[in-house]
Amino acid sequence: MGKLTENIKGTANEVVGKAKQHSGDSETRAEGLAQEIKGKAQKVKGDVQGALGDKI
Repeated sequence: MGKLTENIKGTANEVVGKAKQHSGDSETRAEGLAQEIKGKAQKVKGDVQGALGDKI
């Protein structure tokens, strides 16, 4: 279940982050980039959890 959960969270963060990057505010764009990177990291974590059987 951990892999699915992390992949869903990661995808959501990537989508929201990409949307924020189209803002007119530079601070919001920076937040969006950070959120997109966080989403990618969550997806990697989910892949690792899936490979290790959710033992991490």
